[in-house]
This record gives sequence, structure tokens and C-alpha cells, in this order.
Amino acid sequence: MHPDAWLVVIDPQRIFADPASQWGSPMFPDIVEPVRRLAAAGGRRTVVTRWVPATDPQGSWRSYLHAWPFADVPEGHPLLELVDDMGDLATEVVSVPTFGKWGPELEAVTGPVPHLVLAGVSTDCCVVSTALAAADAGATITVVTDACAGSSPANHRSAMEVMALYPPQITLATTDEVLAGRSR
Repeated sequence: MHPDAWLVVIDPQRIFADPASQWGSPMFPDIVEPVRRLAAAGGRRTVVTRWVPATDPQGSWRSYLHAWPFADVPEGHPLLELVDDMGDLATEVVSVPTFGKWGPELEAVTGPVPHLVLAGVSTDCCVVSTALAAADAGATITVVTDACAGSSPANHRSAMEVMALYPPQITLATTDEVLAGRSR
């Protein structure tokens, strides 16, 4: 992994990992090992994000949480906790009530125009939302194809196809390619 890169592990939470959750990704178990390998290489430059519902949702978030009432839980609820296999990865945890994790909270950790290596869940929601917003802000993005889990394999592939349309701002690479320094 490039020494200037920040690994951002997006939302490795029970709400997305538990097969019984309405938002559980069937692909989540397959990303644990690649994410842990990336985090071992990223060391202190690893950030974990968490999706949390807004305490006072505004606009379309009101109807979104109304459509998904199981997810409208208070901070500290077990659904929002990091999964056991990934709770120890980061020196920084950023919790925000948005799909996309790029914003002032993450920028305060990584700087305004970082190289971000993105992994996590779900490819077709929070990962793509983070990648596009960060690229628009001038960040260089590497999305790790085998360290992201979609809501389904088909949706994962579709999101990867969309993000592949944005080179050189967004590039796709495997865990092995990132660890060998063959991505940028």
C-alpha cells in the first residue's frame, strides 16, 4: 500500500454484516480477511466509519428512516456496533448519518485531498457515495474490489462498473494489487 494512502473501512457494522438484518450483505464474510490484510498494512493510517441514524432526521432522511424503522435506533444499539472481526482495526472511527462518508469529519483525519483506499460495505450505497464525493473534492480514490461487499453480487458488480468510469480519480484494484503497491 502506498505510504501516503489512508485506508477507509466503510461501515463494518452488525447492521450490514448480520444475515438476519434487512441490510445484511451476503458478501460480508468474504471481505473480512482482505480488509484485515489491508488494515495490517495501513496501520495508523486506517480509519473506520460508521453509519448512524440522525437524532433529528431532515428532508428525505425522515422518509428513509420511516421506510426502514428497524435501523432508526439510538447510539449504542448493538446493530450499530462494529463487527468483532473489525472492531480493532482503526485508530480513528468516524460516525456520520449519511451514506457517503466523505465530509468534514473524515477530511479532518485524512486532509483535504488525500489518497483514499476504500473497502467495506455496501459497495452499491455507502462505498460508491463516498468514492464519488471524495473524488469530486479532489481526493485520489482506490476502491478495493475484493474488500467491498454489495447488497448482492449483481449490485456489487454494477457499482464497480459505475466507479470504473471515473479514472484517474477513481481506480479499482484487488487487495493483492494494493498491497503490492500496483494501484494508485
